[in-house]
Amino acid sequence: MHNLSQLEEKISVVFTNKDLLLQALTHRSYLNENPTFRVGHNERLEFLGDAVLELAITEELYVRFPDKPEGELTSFRAALVNAKMLAEVAGDIELNEFLLLSRGEAKDVGRARQYILANAMEALIGAIYLDQGYGTAKDFLMRFLMPRLSEVLEKKLYKDPKSLFQEEAQERVGITPTYEVLREWGPDHDKHFVVGLYLGSELVAEGEGASKQTGQEEAARLGLRAKGWG
Repeated sequence: MHNLSQLEEKISVVFTNKDLLLQALTHRSYLNENPTFRVGHNERLEFLGDAVLELAITEELYVRFPDKPEGELTSFRAALVNAKMLAEVAGDIELNEFLLLSRGEAKDVGRARQYILANAMEALIGAIYLDQGYGTAKDFLMRFLMPRLSEVLEKKLYKDPKSLFQEEAQERVGITPTYEVLREWGPDHDKHFVVGLYLGSELVAEGEGASKQTGQEEAARLGLRAKGWG
């Protein structure tokens, strides 16, 4: 792990209580291997940071878009505070270099790592809030997360993939897409669905998920990519 002062430098926040910063970076798995470590894991900080994040972004959107209805603001916020976006911001500040993980977790670099990074971002926000107050936490978010709003608006990331695919399909080819479950397996508590996305009789993409809805969303996301519409 790198020196924590390097992270403080990157985010321009110098902690009074360094243990808060250390705890924000400590994943539960690390404590399983290091039970005597001096701070706890970051899940309570993540819980707090999630609320600070929601409030700060909501407040900023409310002020920035005085004419937008609540539904649109909710969509904008969801596109900014989701795991993918938070993991990207974590990448910008190289948070990965500072995380404390078990040896097993440290090897995993896929979707699971994205969630670990997003959660650590929330924990970091919670730690900044406790150490420096709401103003500093909001300032951190304005510098690192809010600039991504232009990308959200430009790429229409605030629209869910199904709505976006349907709009594009109707506009470009005059067809309303349909979805069909192609395969399903597993017991009730652990179901898997593969859903096909069709334009007429053309199978555009297949998406997999733990529910028909998530399968449809994944198919729409892949469909946008396949068509070059997203």
